[in-house]
Amino acid sequence: MEINSTHKRNQKWLLPILVVTLLTLFSWSCQSAKESADERKRLVKHVILIGSDGLGAYAFEKAKVPNMRKMMEGGAYSLEARAVLPSSSAVNWASMIMGSGPELHGYTEWGSKTPELPSKVIGPEGIYPSIFSLIDKQLPDEKMGAIYTWGGIGYLFEKPLVDIDHHGKSDEETTQTAIDFITTQKPAFTFIHFDQPDGAGHGIGHDTPEYYEAVEMIDGLVGRVLEALEENGMMDDTVIILSSDHGGVDKGHGGKSLLEVEIPWIIYGHGIPHIGSAQRSIVTYDTGATIAYLLGLETPQVWTGRPVLEIINANLNDKD
Repeated sequence: MEINSTHKRNQKWLLPILVVTLLTLFSWSCQSAKESADERKRLVKHVILIGSDGLGAYAFEKAKVPNMRKMMEGGAYSLEARAVLPSSSAVNWASMIMGSGPELHGYTEWGSKTPELPSKVIGPEGIYPSIFSLIDKQLPDEKMGAIYTWGGIGYLFEKPLVDIDHHGKSDEETTQTAIDFITTQKPAFTFIHFDQPDGAGHGIGHDTPEYYEAVEMIDGLVGRVLEALEENGMMDDTVIILSSDHGGVDKGHGGKSLLEVEIPWIIYGHGIPHIGSAQRSIVTYDTGATIAYLLGLETPQVWTGRPVLEIINANLNDKD
């Protein structure tokens, strides 16, 4: 009787131990699977965002832009992507890299240096979280940079987090600085901002020969970036997104016409399918979310942008 009693007591202890052991093994298995899944989330090593100030989608009807056309034909694009309102600079550049509209990040004007509307959330660096803060937190060992010709860009991102913060004196200088940084440092993310054709649009007028000359000049600079990537063997793991903050009418912008609101959105590079025109609604704040998706980053709940999954090649997700 005593032997049976001891045996029963041992059985009572063995069952909980077995359950705990199985649960522990299951937890380890799930964690391992999660880590593997997280490792697969990053789709490319390098993402470059090229922003051309004042480049309206309508410009593609008249301007000769062979390098942008190369990206469009070799990747995917929309000439019906939309800026947020008002169709002005700071509010839209902020929306692009902050993955949200002005009702959340708070930058609402052409030259906003601080939010006119209190930001919904404030990140560790004292401003609404941009793609730079996401990279800093989730890919802390990676490099990133912002090279821009319009000084207003400098108020829209977390300066202490970047490896290069360069305000170029001209679009040509901005281009060369960006090329040097990208090819030597191999950053995860680079934001290149060109001030043209916005200057020509304000000075002479949109939809003028001088405006289209400025567009074609920017196309040549885009070609230099593409050439540098190819010469340095980086196109095999790089995705480039090219877009703008707004278009324009006469010598201005900021209104509600499609000439001011419709902007180009081009994505090109490793793994991006050659599908041409994308039949999908794109708003400028989707750009930040798409960059985050390509780099395998989790986005804040407050971001409203959505990654443009429909035109990202599915085989990227299967890459080892």
